[in-house]
Amino acid sequence: MISAKHEILHCERCQSGFECKANSYTKCQCSTVQLSINEVQYVSELYDGCLCANCLLALQQEYQESL
Repeated sequence: MISAKHEILHCERCQSGFECKANSYTKCQCSTVQLSINEVQYVSELYDGCLCANCLLALQQEYQESL
């Protein structure tokens, strides 16, 4: 459920909308994906903006498969 309390962003990778809770990071959907420092670097080399949790998981898997 999306409320008007937080900013609505669109994932830079898949364009799906999600509620950004950067001011409450532990409640944000992206905090459900635990990335290693190498995975964070991989993602940041490909994208500048916010990504949804599904895309973060997909990119994490993509990185692991490239090793």
